[in-house]
Amino acid sequence: MLNLKIIYKIIGQLLYIEAFMMVTCIVMTCYYGEDDFMGFIFSTITTVVAALVFRYLGKNAKNSLGRREAYLLVTAVWLVFSFFGALPFYITGYLPHFTDAYFETMSGFTTTGASVIESVERLPHALKFWRSLTHWIGGLGIVFFTIAIIPSLVGGNMRVFSAEATGPIRAKMHPRLKTTAKWIWSIYGVLTIACAGCFFIAGMNVFDSVNYSMAITATGGFATHDASAGYFHSAAIDYTAIAFMFLSGISFTLLYALFFKGKVKSFFKNSELRLYISLVVIATAAIMYFLLRSTDYSFHDAFRKSLFQVVSFITTTGVFNDDAGKWPHITWVILSVCMFFGGCAGSTSGGFKCVRGVIVLKVLLNELKHVLHPHAILPVRVNDRIIPYGAQVSVLIFLVLYVMLCLLSYFIMILSGVDSTNSITIALSCASNVGPTLGLEIGPTMSWTILPDIVKWILSILMLIGRLEIITVVVLFTSSFWKDN
Repeated sequence: MLNLKIIYKIIGQLLYIEAFMMVTCIVMTCYYGEDDFMGFIFSTITTVVAALVFRYLGKNAKNSLGRREAYLLVTAVWLVFSFFGALPFYITGYLPHFTDAYFETMSGFTTTGASVIESVERLPHALKFWRSLTHWIGGLGIVFFTIAIIPSLVGGNMRVFSAEATGPIRAKMHPRLKTTAKWIWSIYGVLTIACAGCFFIAGMNVFDSVNYSMAITATGGFATHDASAGYFHSAAIDYTAIAFMFLSGISFTLLYALFFKGKVKSFFKNSELRLYISLVVIATAAIMYFLLRSTDYSFHDAFRKSLFQVVSFITTTGVFNDDAGKWPHITWVILSVCMFFGGCAGSTSGGFKCVRGVIVLKVLLNELKHVLHPHAILPVRVNDRIIPYGAQVSVLIFLVLYVMLCLLSYFIMILSGVDSTNSITIALSCASNVGPTLGLEIGPTMSWTILPDIVKWILSILMLIGRLEIITVVVLFTSSFWKDN
């Protein structure tokens, strides 16, 4: 029987953390003296009351968290967090429809970055900061954040980590999970601070530096200006964003090995990193070629804009310095491939993940070799590690589910009246947690507000499924999950 009390207890404790996040925004509203003060006050009070209710429901809970409870907990936490996280938008009246408020918040926590806000610049400072904060907390995972700061709450549970972490291979820096979580969050924090500092030096003010750094390192995409990074018209800011987006798309375990263990050779020998770099180089060169041939960009502008968009799409960040919707359509195909693959497992990026791409390619090559040598034993190796047959099957199943979800969402949007190009790129964007889409009705620089409400709810769930890598959510809809045996 499911131990629901422990789930209620943990959700209640997590809601206190969300309420504390809102308090930081209350301080900001007081500083700027804007009209969202009461909205954050009511949101905070409502969240605290809900936390008390959940804590009461979880009273005398047994501290045993099985595999089923872990999957249910992680999915429930993201849904509940998004519900209460939507309140500041809804109560302040800046998003008067709860559907829009929930979509915006889910997009924030899942670091998708798709927005239904027509003009971000009209938002008060605290709401802009709240959007960025949802990105930053969701970047590495809400429950994983809890393991780092309150390990006793979930017992440093490996099952929870497995349900929320990204990628098919769970790499740990330390035998104790809470120590691993603290190291990963330390790297994440250092990257964020360094990014903010570089942005400030490059010419941003303090507020923009902090917000853009949280969006970049979380590979989220929410900006404080309607033109995103293009607002600044600065090559220094663009290259800073490119560097930190690229770093945030690399496995944090690899970054730890490089910067704290000095393993430079093994860092550059990593198969996943090589595919990641190769995709960036090839895609940038290809798009640059088409821009030089079809537009009046200079060589440097073509290089900078191509590299920026490629890194933004492959890391699923979604910030932009140009409107790729106006580029030649062949570049949309290239960016869609980047959107599909995503960054490295164990990073803040979304997508299929490059490590899965490596495994699929090696399985394919092995099958071709089997045609010529049917009795040969050909293990699949990734970074000198043999990938078990079960893990190979899991990767292929993930690929099938990923494509099926995108196609299902595509058909639903077609039936809802969305054009074909937008439908497929919106589905891919949400499943990969990218944010921007490619098309004429809803381009990479446009709001998603014109979508029907039913489509927004479907896409909110699709963003969650994509962030939790499908299985964690889909398993809840199987009959065997709810059977006690």
